[in-house]
Amino acid sequence: MIRHSPLRAFGRLLVYVLYTLPLMPVQALAVLLRRPLAVSLPLSYHRRCAGILGFDLRTHGTLSKARPTLFVCNHVTYLDIVTLGATLPASFVAKSEVSGWPFFGQLAKLQRSVFVDRRPRSTAGQRDAMQIRLESGDNLILFPEGTSSDGIRVLPFKSALFSVAERKVGGKPLVVQPVSIAYSAIDGLPTGRAHMPRIAWYGDMGMAGHIWTALGLGRISVDVILHEPTSYAEFANRREMAHICHGKVAGGVERALAGRIASG
Repeated sequence: MIRHSPLRAFGRLLVYVLYTLPLMPVQALAVLLRRPLAVSLPLSYHRRCAGILGFDLRTHGTLSKARPTLFVCNHVTYLDIVTLGATLPASFVAKSEVSGWPFFGQLAKLQRSVFVDRRPRSTAGQRDAMQIRLESGDNLILFPEGTSSDGIRVLPFKSALFSVAERKVGGKPLVVQPVSIAYSAIDGLPTGRAHMPRIAWYGDMGMAGHIWTALGLGRISVDVILHEPTSYAEFANRREMAHICHGKVAGGVERALAGRIASG
């Protein structure tokens, strides 16, 4: 049986805050001075946070070595930030509202997130903001669903968000790597539809109560599947690219939740 422990939730929250607060000014200074630490610190930080939160991360596949790479991933929960932040050397593309969130908004800024307006009429602005960062050699993480899902299915990818992939970066096609995230088990028991809402954050769920629930769970097995990199040159248009990438990501989630991926 999967149980929630208030004591565990409090302990994890306390350790997370005590670990995070001292590092915030360090990262702020690294970003201000444009030091390499501004890129390496978030990766090591999220790896440690994954341990604090009780994640057993299992990575499958090979990480793209191209720089820059645009990672396109399904989105299940705010916990994806820790999962992907511990796995991918990249900054996030986040909706503009996130920048105003208490505490988490500041963390997103310190990780050098690109904040974009997700409204359809703002497609050109989204593309240009991402293009600037990609041209500087930074990897980016994009959630093409445009919102979070229930953790079981992957919502359709919005082709407009692939507009940046149409452009070349440094005279070469932009490398795009599809990535699947699956929260497969809690304390070794398959998550399934019954328990996935304890992890997945979507719809009109409140954040504070959900965070408390998630923190009180046991060990969470998380599968991150890195699919074969691709580029816009392999597709007729961005709609086809979005469709094919969606199929790869959705297939990876399905296999992971069904236990058809070996531990790695």
